[in-house]
Amino acid sequence: MNRKFTPSLNIILALAMSLLAQPLLAQEAEPDLLSIMETNFSVSKVIGSTSDATFTLINRTGQERVRKVFGTTKLEDNEIDNMRMTRFLSPPDVKGTVSLLIEHADRDDDIWLYLPGLKKVRRLVSSNKKDSFLGTDFSYADVIGYKVGEWNYKLLKEETIDTQPCYVIEATPKTEAVKSNTGYSKRISWIRKDNKMTVKSEFWDENGQMLKTSTFNDIQLVDKKRGNWQAMRLETSNVQTGHRTIIRFENFKVNQQVESKYFTVSNMERD
Repeated sequence: MNRKFTPSLNIILALAMSLLAQPLLAQEAEPDLLSIMETNFSVSKVIGSTSDATFTLINRTGQERVRKVFGTTKLEDNEIDNMRMTRFLSPPDVKGTVSLLIEHADRDDDIWLYLPGLKKVRRLVSSNKKDSFLGTDFSYADVIGYKVGEWNYKLLKEETIDTQPCYVIEATPKTEAVKSNTGYSKRISWIRKDNKMTVKSEFWDENGQMLKTSTFNDIQLVDKKRGNWQAMRLETSNVQTGHRTIIRFENFKVNQQVESKYFTVSNMERD
């Protein structure tokens, strides 16, 4: 005799609870984009560093200009704001040029530029953040960083780059001032899931046109205790001009006891 199977009330309730829980579990699995971007913002900020670097500037026809620089950084006591001084060592036409960038979490960042030919320190304003950083395809905004709270974020997808799973996150400026000062209407970043380092970025100008792409390679753990990482090779290509810049760091040393007084306007003028 065939018996009709009738599920018990307990089974029905269990199935119903399981179906109701599925959307909640999916929601919990969504990554916290703000937390990812905050970690991304701070993960390369070592307590202090010194380094040599080679800037290679390449025009559309492949002609190269090579510049040697010495860089120093120091993290301020709040462990948020970074101070960065970059000094050109060669060639002769740019030797002695110095930039000083000081972040401020609660106000506009400070940017100074010393030009030895004029023997004068020039203070730049917020609108200069979109300008070229010392003749490269990186802007001052790229180097000093983007304040996390000034942008809206959207997860576009997840993608693997060089065997590393990444979040692909779109950032759009919250205000017209941020858009105008940085020169970007949109940024898209490929951020590694494991250490939250950016491995690739794309940038759109204020008119919504693709402007440039950047890649960050040879990413090394430079301070195991603090979990700080550093890309030793950076490349940015301007798709509108055909110009590109490669920056290679050498002799990158962390936890250097550089005094705060080193990062002053008066120190920029020393030979």
